[in-house]
Amino acid sequence: MSITVGEQIPEVTLKRIRDGIETLDTRALFEGRNVVLFAVPGAFTPTCSAHHLPGFVEHFAAFRQRGIEVYCMAVNDPFVMKAWAESQHVPAGLLMLSDGNGEFTRALGLEMDASTSGMGVRSRRFALYVEDGTVREAWIEAPGKFDISSAEQVLEHLPG
Repeated sequence: MSITVGEQIPEVTLKRIRDGIETLDTRALFEGRNVVLFAVPGAFTPTCSAHHLPGFVEHFAAFRQRGIEVYCMAVNDPFVMKAWAESQHVPAGLLMLSDGNGEFTRALGLEMDASTSGMGVRSRRFALYVEDGTVREAWIEAPGKFDISSAEQVLEHLPG
C-alpha cells in the first residue's frame, strides 16, 4: 500500500555523492524541515530529463522562498545521480538522492516493475510535501503519466 497523507516518512538510508559516498538517514533529512520530495523512474530518461527535474531546477528559488527544501530521488546509484545533476545544472541545495536498492521506494509502497524496459524495479513518479517527517500532500502519478507531480503543479497546490 502506498504512503498516504498523515503518515510518517519511513526510516531508511539513502546515498549521495559529495566528497565520496555519503549515507543519509531519512529521519535526519526530513525532521524539522518542510520538504518536497519528488521521485522519477530513472535518471537520464526522457520525461525525467526533459520535464520533471528541469521544472524543479527552474522553480527551485520559489520553493526556497517558501522555506521548502527540494529533494529528487531515483532508484539509481549515487554516481548516476551525481552525473545527472551535473548534466542538468542542478543548483546547490537541491538534493539528488540515490535509492540504489529501492529500499525507500518499497517502504513508501511506490515501486513499479519496469522489467519489460530492462530497468528492473523502479520508483513510480511522484511528489510528496512533507512537514517535519509527516506527509501533508501526495501527488502520485498513474504509470506512464506526468500530469500532477510537476514543480508548477506542486507549487500551485502547496498549503498556505
